[in-house]
Amino acid sequence: MRRRKPGSVVNRRTFLRGTLSGAAVSIGVPFLDVFLNSNGDAMADVGVPLPRRFGTWFFGCGMNPLRWDPSTEGADWELTPELMPIAPMREHMNIMSGFSVLMNGETNQVHRTGVFGTLCGGAPKTASSVEGPTLDVLISDEIGTRTRFRSLEMAATGNPRHSNSLRDVSNVNPSEPSPLGLYTRIFGPGFGDPNAAEFTPDPNVLLRKSALSIVAEDRKRLERQLGQADRARLDQYFTALRQLEQQLALQLKKPPPLEACSIPEAPVDLPPDTQIDHVMANHALMAQTLALALACDQTRVFNMQFSDRASSLRMPGSTDTHHTLTHEEPRDPELGYQPKATVFVQKSMEAWTQFVQALHAVPEGDGTLLDNCLVMAHSETSEANTHSVVGLPFMTAGRAGGRLRTGVHISGVGESCSRVGLTLQQTMGLNVGKWGTDQNQTDRPISEILA
Repeated sequence: MRRRKPGSVVNRRTFLRGTLSGAAVSIGVPFLDVFLNSNGDAMADVGVPLPRRFGTWFFGCGMNPLRWDPSTEGADWELTPELMPIAPMREHMNIMSGFSVLMNGETNQVHRTGVFGTLCGGAPKTASSVEGPTLDVLISDEIGTRTRFRSLEMAATGNPRHSNSLRDVSNVNPSEPSPLGLYTRIFGPGFGDPNAAEFTPDPNVLLRKSALSIVAEDRKRLERQLGQADRARLDQYFTALRQLEQQLALQLKKPPPLEACSIPEAPVDLPPDTQIDHVMANHALMAQTLALALACDQTRVFNMQFSDRASSLRMPGSTDTHHTLTHEEPRDPELGYQPKATVFVQKSMEAWTQFVQALHAVPEGDGTLLDNCLVMAHSETSEANTHSVVGLPFMTAGRAGGRLRTGVHISGVGESCSRVGLTLQQTMGLNVGKWGTDQNQTDRPISEILA
């Protein structure tokens, strides 16, 4: 494929620009063929590979080990009942079972030890401590300083406090709780009056106008300089962005009148809605928005909270949360597990698969966005009923620009989950030979998945 020579007016730093109500709007463009070398795997102007991205994806209250852990290792492992939802993306994922936060006299701080033992490399000593910055912060220090956003944190539960990303206990990165807020943050006015005391973009105005129409003139200028393949790829990107805008705009419209509908008295103010269907809808919109942000190199590090620690997800019409059910629902004597609680494991695996599919749907270079990502999915416990941090569930998705193999199951029974964290850091280019604290310290990456 013929590509434009370095030094062209069009390059990887190209942005489309316009103005809305006096504020500048900038939209990045994905990595087009014109930016890349003849192999489609590196930037033509500087010769460096396409950027690698790192992210975490968290689901609360774990799984049922006997129904989740595959029984065979390697590439020929069989899908277990609770991993069936990942079947469509199996070849793009790795499963890592059996890895644990090793304890040496520390108290298991329920719903904290598992997650921060994983992300910080050591079991917390107290209920309010952590052993260091989380993995995403360590990696963003290396790769997150050259993008508009150092990292993006999202909570599909609608609660900004649902975040596992921190530099220390007093510096937690809050999550964006709203799909609309995430869209406005990324695609809304990027510049406000520096003399104004406060500037808040109006999402109603933005979505009614559409970011694409704001930059229409700049878009025409760019398309005149592109070949047919790049114009098609740009059109696909713009179509995805407009579809996202239309979905979000529906949330701002008044619904049509219904004769049987009457206005009740104002309800008591409730916490963010964690009803499972609502959370899954929020998650899907956030995943689409994030994929476009990554494609435009707005950030290279992200953290998605599908559900919170001690999962507060609930079914429609029920006040029982996922967490409550893991402790109070009787174990079915024939099935051997808690059927109502297990529904949330199924939903979590469905959402994880949809998240990976959103990244895989975006073309990039000669592959997809997912090929240049490394995403770790994890939970704070294995069996939630006992708050166990033995045999935690781990999955990765993406090949990190060719640095990882996928489609493999690795069993780490008896091993520290710090091996997972060390592997991720080395894959993302960090110069670290060992990682973790005390009994969880390790110098052994998981070689089975290294390319």
